[in-house]
Amino acid sequence: MTTSRKPVEVKPSRQPARMGELACLPVFFQLQARKALVAGGTEAAAWKAELLGAAGAEVHVYADTLDPAMEKLLLAGSVSGSFVHHAEKWNAISFVEMTLAIADAETEEEARAFYDAGRATGVPVNVIDNPPYCDFQFGSIVNRSPVVIGISTNGVAPILGQAIRRRIETLLPSGLAGWAKLAGRVRAGVMERLSPGPQRRRFWEAFTELAFSEKAAPEADGGMADLIGETGLAQPVNQGRVTLVGAGPGCAEFLTLKAVRALQGADVILFDDLVADEVLELARREARRMLVGKRGGRESCRQEDINDMMVSLAKQGKNVVRLKSGDPMIFGRAGEEIERLKTEGIPVSVVPGITAASAMAAELGISLTHRDHAQSVRFVTGHSRKGDLPQTVNWSGLTDPATTTIFYMGARMAGRISARLMREGASADLPVVAVSGISRQSERRWAGRLEDLAAGVSTLDTGEPVLIGAGSVFHSSLAAIVEETSAPVMDSPIRVSR
Repeated sequence: MTTSRKPVEVKPSRQPARMGELACLPVFFQLQARKALVAGGTEAAAWKAELLGAAGAEVHVYADTLDPAMEKLLLAGSVSGSFVHHAEKWNAISFVEMTLAIADAETEEEARAFYDAGRATGVPVNVIDNPPYCDFQFGSIVNRSPVVIGISTNGVAPILGQAIRRRIETLLPSGLAGWAKLAGRVRAGVMERLSPGPQRRRFWEAFTELAFSEKAAPEADGGMADLIGETGLAQPVNQGRVTLVGAGPGCAEFLTLKAVRALQGADVILFDDLVADEVLELARREARRMLVGKRGGRESCRQEDINDMMVSLAKQGKNVVRLKSGDPMIFGRAGEEIERLKTEGIPVSVVPGITAASAMAAELGISLTHRDHAQSVRFVTGHSRKGDLPQTVNWSGLTDPATTTIFYMGARMAGRISARLMREGASADLPVVAVSGISRQSERRWAGRLEDLAAGVSTLDTGEPVLIGAGSVFHSSLAAIVEETSAPVMDSPIRVSR
């Protein structure tokens, strides 16, 4: 018998993971109108000087001889910063008033001396291609200024860092810089007209959608004023909203982009027991996480309590994500939740997820509607509200040899399911599969005959969600499944009822 529990804040293990060890601290240094030292007139020193100048620094170059690249740089100047050439080698006085110091040292002795001089004056130092004498490193840069992305491998794999930069470059729209500049221009208006929290976050979510739409940023700001006004009307200060989000079968890679965006915009996440930790890791770190799981035969939250909590939080102005395993609209009680929210006048939307049956078919490499075997597929709940077999199901129809049947939440009912199907005329040799923890690291499989279903399911981890499939579509790949299963290989061949 299922006992009830109240929704609770999750244990620390289900909270966002703490920051792991960092090889170095990524920081973004403001250099506008500050002084920086570059020692050496080489081509490598010229590249570092150009970076400093692009960041707005007043770059002091100490070198008695100049490579053509450095000469060209000093003549051309910088659109943001400036260059001052000192036709001499650096000395201790060169570090006075400097914010950063960079050197292309000719010898190990010079590198050590430069580093020691920086330490003595409190100036962070980078000796090019000499990590022991570096307080900081230059990573690969993706420049969509004012959006700037730095990539560091802590000096151990610069080629890898460059490859990562190229990957990121292909993901970011070329017009992103224009949108970032526009964000700076409209920020004051957003702060003035929209309230902190959900209103402002909803505006910036809509703004981000536009920024990644491949459209060019508008030169005039009027359209953003309209968007600000629409946001305020769409979400009043004390009016939150609820989004029912499908978390998929387990693996975070099955999440849709829309689901990730919903998680990133949530104030509170009400999630089921079966939602994987790696999915929760993609949520906004500041979001509260509330465990509201319902498990057959176990301590569970009442649906009425979950509905009440969604209503209460939304009326506090919170953006609530109701995170469900699989797809919210497939055995997820979404209909009851949507009905209650609409009755209360709370905006509600749905983000579909990959349902477990689709994931199982993909994992097994079996089409549920292979045209040589099945012309229809049925999703059936494995138990009723009373914890028994559902009586409203047309069980005789499930024995149709041209139909693939997938039972959700049927682990505890496996023996009764097989007995009922055989009583309705299904062959005891009908191929069946059962998979627990679909798409997760803990996934386990069993395959066999319908008459052995209960014994087969008992070999799986029923603490994980279990899906049962029955139908001739599973016959062609049964041998391959059996090789991976924890159950014994069958002694005699499968006979399929047609």
